[in-house]
Amino acid sequence: MKETILNNLFFRQLKGYYLILPVLFILSFGFISCSGKNRNAKTYLAEAESALNEANYSLAKLKIDSIKKLFPTSFDEINKGFDLMQQVRMAENHRNIAYCDSMLEVNHRLLKEMLTNFEYVRNPEYQEVGDYVPKIYPLNTSFRQNSLRSAVNEKGQMYIESVLSGGSLKHNRIKVATKDGSFAESLPVTTDGLNYRFSTLNTTYEIVRFSGNNDNGVAKFIYTFKEEPLTLSFIGNRTTTITLPATSKKAIALSFELSTLLLDIEKLKYEKGRSEALIKYLKSKKTD
Repeated sequence: MKETILNNLFFRQLKGYYLILPVLFILSFGFISCSGKNRNAKTYLAEAESALNEANYSLAKLKIDSIKKLFPTSFDEINKGFDLMQQVRMAENHRNIAYCDSMLEVNHRLLKEMLTNFEYVRNPEYQEVGDYVPKIYPLNTSFRQNSLRSAVNEKGQMYIESVLSGGSLKHNRIKVATKDGSFAESLPVTTDGLNYRFSTLNTTYEIVRFSGNNDNGVAKFIYTFKEEPLTLSFIGNRTTTITLPATSKKAIALSFELSTLLLDIEKLKYEKGRSEALIKYLKSKKTD
């Protein structure tokens, strides 16, 4: 009888032991799993730091973003990743500023050379910014020649003006074409203060300005085919077509190059200012 009781007690203890084993196994597995995850999160963080030191900012940001997605319970690494991300953004913007400064230096040297072909014109009474006018075909030239003239303002915005003398055509469009039929045609422009018609005792003059969207690729077309014969059509009540003079082609090509350079400079200045503002913001967040 005593032996039976002892056996029963032994088996009860053994059953309890077997019940405890799975629990211990699950707990130990969870511990190992969590510690493994933390180790992996630490690895990602270390790789992000290494990428930052190597100036590989895209990889650094990718590694930091992956920590939160892959290891959502690794709070310590997530917080450290946030701080590291601020360092990455700071370094990235410092690099952008250095690049902009380098390119601005190069572009300003090119600008200085290019401006030798232009005259600066500004009437302070009605112009906030001045215009660069090609010396080869000045903006204030006489109206004796039917043609195109061009200028670029200080911000890089280019415009073309069509000059037509003779009968009243009331033109509001122009078309430039090559011998093979390729062409570019402006959009119609409405009458405003920059487009005007006037008459003298002998003739009528029409000056129409095309800029921005109204240009519709005419300036670029002339620049592309500046070495080829081009025809210019004034389109209004009827169409008048002439050969585009070589001086007009050269002046417009020079203006197009200057416009491209000035717009690049304006873009670089904007990007530099943007990076400086972001650095200022990041520094203010760091001190909060």
